[in-house]
Amino acid sequence: MRKTFRYKNNYNYWLDRWDKIGVDESMVNKNAYPLKFAHQLIENDKNNYILEAGCGNGRLLRYYHERNFKIVGIDFIRVAVDKIKKADNSIKVIQGDIFDTPFPDQKFKYVLAFGLYHNIENDVKRALVETNRIMTKGGLICASFRADNIQNRIIDLLYIRRFRGDKSKKYFHKSNYKKSELKKLFESASFSISKIETSINMPFLFKFKILRGKNFFNEEDGRKNGYRLNFFGALINSFLMKYLPDQFCNLYIVYGEKA
Repeated sequence: MRKTFRYKNNYNYWLDRWDKIGVDESMVNKNAYPLKFAHQLIENDKNNYILEAGCGNGRLLRYYHERNFKIVGIDFIRVAVDKIKKADNSIKVIQGDIFDTPFPDQKFKYVLAFGLYHNIENDVKRALVETNRIMTKGGLICASFRADNIQNRIIDLLYIRRFRGDKSKKYFHKSNYKKSELKKLFESASFSISKIETSINMPFLFKFKILRGKNFFNEEDGRKNGYRLNFFGALINSFLMKYLPDQFCNLYIVYGEKA
């Protein structure tokens, strides 16, 4: 497992990010991360409870809430939780810590955790054990993790080259995992792994304006519709993902079952 460090601590990074953009609208692109993978897990099961752990500004939470699924969100950034509640106070969302959630044993059949666990610097196993506790017997989890590969090393180098602020101190940003490390991590927390898929949230090609579907960066649009490349960008990305998926994905998607 490789750790990435940046010049702002992880908490302040997310605080600033959620503070700068408006509350998410319900995600609409069913072929884009993370809705694509959430749907594979849940399908149309409206009878069992779902937890979105690390719900952020609410793009998935609102999607399932608006379609009458039994979903609850939790995030550790207060500003994100407050924005969701202000947009729709009927949504069940709380500020909380994944290491010590307020939920009873065996509450949730499904857990969605996109971009949560790789933001934890130490003791990720303990967070997964707590997740396991609140899941029903045979409960299913779908979680994304930053991949330790060429694409993410390029992204880290681009950040260092473009950063113009104070470089006197570095802080933990994310952990990057190999597939074998993820399998071992989940098994240590009493999950069995059914599959691990490759995916892209925002490809490193999107960093280059000439390859974007729109020649500007709009995070609200990207979070709603997916971060789209233009024809040439999509062509290059398709080639890389077809022939070198483990090196040019930026995320691994882990599907697990409570053992």
